[in-house]
Order: sequence, then C-alpha cells, then structure tokens
Amino acid sequence: MRLDSASKQYLTITLSYWAFTLTDGALRMLVLFFFYGLGYTPIELASLFILYEFFGILTNLYGGWLATRIGLNTALHIGLALQILALGMLTIEPSKLSLVYVMLAQAVSGIAKDLNKMSAKSSIKLLVSDNHQAKLYRWVTLLTGSKNSLKGLGFFLGGFLMATLGFANSLLALMALLALTLLLSLIFLQSQKTTYRPKFSEILSKSRDINLLSAARFFLFGSRDIWFVVALPVYLQSQLQWSHLQVGSFLACWVIGYGFIQALAPNITRNNQQQTPRGSSLTFWVIRLAVIPALIAGGLIYDLNPAAVLIIGLLAYGAIFAINSSIHSFLIVAFSQRDSVSTDVGFYYMANAAGRLTGTLLSGFVYQQHGLTTCLILSSMMVIISAILSAKISR
Repeated sequence: MRLDSASKQYLTITLSYWAFTLTDGALRMLVLFFFYGLGYTPIELASLFILYEFFGILTNLYGGWLATRIGLNTALHIGLALQILALGMLTIEPSKLSLVYVMLAQAVSGIAKDLNKMSAKSSIKLLVSDNHQAKLYRWVTLLTGSKNSLKGLGFFLGGFLMATLGFANSLLALMALLALTLLLSLIFLQSQKTTYRPKFSEILSKSRDINLLSAARFFLFGSRDIWFVVALPVYLQSQLQWSHLQVGSFLACWVIGYGFIQALAPNITRNNQQQTPRGSSLTFWVIRLAVIPALIAGGLIYDLNPAAVLIIGLLAYGAIFAINSSIHSFLIVAFSQRDSVSTDVGFYYMANAAGRLTGTLLSGFVYQQHGLTTCLILSSMMVIISAILSAKISR
C-alpha cells in the first residue's frame, strides 16, 4: 500500500517518539533500581525525579512558544539530542553520582521528554485537516497508545539491562539507539512551521475549555502517580519481596496493556451518533475511574491477598485510565487552534507535568509516612476532583 505524504510524516514522527519513549521508560527503571540498591529511602527516590517533572512544567509552558518559532520538528530533534546528553551525564563513575547531580541529569531528561511529546502531538494537528476529526482521533490515540506500550517495554528493558549489563553499559546502549533515531529523523522528517508568531506574554491559554481540561489533567495524572511512581514499585519489592526483574516485567506488562487499550479507545468510545468524544464522554469515564483505587485500598485494609488485590485492581484501573487518557489527548488537540497548536498543547501538558510532579512527591512522602493504602485513598479523591472539572467543559 502506497502511503501519502502526511502518512509518511506521521509514521516518521511516531517511530522517533517510540524510540525516545523506550529509552525514557528504561531510564526510569534503571535510576529507580540503581539508587534503591544503594539504600535510598522512598522520599529520596521521589526527589530524584523532582527536577524531571519541574522542568517538564517549564518546557511545556515555554516550549510551545519556542516551537512556533523554530518549527515543531526542530523541537523534536532537540528533544532527542538532550536525552542523549542526559544519558551520557549518568555514565560517569558511580561514586560521583550524587543526589544533586542525578537530579540535574533528570532535569535535562525532563526537558527532552516534553519537547519530544509536545512536538510529536502538535505535529498531528498540522497533518490532518479540520474536517477529518475521526482520523485525528485515531492518529492521536494510536500515537499515545503505542507510546505507552513502548514505555512499558522500556520498563522491562530497564530491568533486563540492569540485570545483565549493569547501570553504565545499559546507558551506553540506550544512547546508541537514540543517536541512530536522531540521524534517521533528520534525514526523513520534513520541516513544519506555522505562520502564527505568538508574543511571549501569550503562552497562557485563554480558552475556558482548555483551562478546564488542563486542570482536570493535573488531578488525573496526579492521582495515578501518587501511588504508581514510587509507592507501588517499592511496595512490591519491600513487602512482597519481588526482584528487580519481576517488578520491571510486571510494570512493563501493565503499561503495554494500558497502551493497547489507549490505541483501541476510538472503537470503545464510539457510538452510532458520535464518532469522536466530547467533554461529556470524559466525565462518563473519569467517574468510573474514581472507585477503583478505593476498592484496592479496601482490599488491602481487610487483609485480602495483597498480590491478587493489586494485580486485579491494576488491570481494571489501567483499562479505565487508558480510555480517560486517550479522550484527554484527543480533546486537547481538537480544542487547539491550528496556528497556535503548540502553545495550546504545551500549556495543557504543563498541567500534566505539574500533576505528575505533585503525584511523584506525594508518592514518596505519603508512602513513607502512611503506606500504600493512604496513597490509594488520596488517588480516589484526586480523580473525583478531575471528574468535577471535566463536567464543566462545554464542548
């Protein structure tokens, strides 16, 4: 089958995004396992990712403005190059890897990740005409879902590399993969620029629906990371005595399945009257998500088999969360103006990064002070707030 120009560009963007996501997921597991092995506490582990998320906030806020001036694909290439730099920073002698130094390396990785994500998702808006919203929904959910499946594979890869190559050699292997990806992307990806040149003061969204969607995203992703980022992996290792490879493999399978459901979201959410989701669709699905962390917490409180409770609960949670995430990813691209898509998408993912930062910090602090059950209860409360905000979206 012969692909048109837009499809070829979409495929190139997707492959670049896949390679980046694979290394990002692997790096997360490598850092988590390496420093947990050195005796870092949950709060210290969470602190390793503070600058990663904080600079993600800044990158999304200002990166969209920058991308309108230098081009979306140039921003994507800068993201790939910065991730290579971040990996290289961690290849020094392990004894010199202080907490502050690793936080700085993670800051570079955070900038790279959000430049890459913002550029990839914004580019799709420019590849699809406004009267093909169903195609836009399919392409956005396919990119988002496949990305998360690759991130899950990255978790597995991180655990596998840590067990076989060790920390430094694993980083070198990931750098080689990204260098090849950057080279191919430079060759095949065409320049994409818009005629809109926003003032620096125009980086904040003036759309009520985008502001509400962004706020809902903040609490949605904060609710996930408050128990998933630090609390869950540490609980699986410390309480259930799972090995590095077991934890990495389990989280990998979960995220791969999560990404698969995301990619199928257009088939799951579609009905005879409505081919693409609206704000009301988001409210419908986010309400159903709120009960799942509470049920998992209840199972742990009543001393049910913790492994069974977590595995079954995570399967249900992952499926519903994936649909919510796909609807979110479509709505922000659909709500954005074509000329200012990178600034609108950047503002939205700024809220996403802020939610992840909040969730990450709470994950380490709340788990160390009160345990996994409290993390799950707070997760349900944050989802309820996200549902209230989603219900206010007018479109």
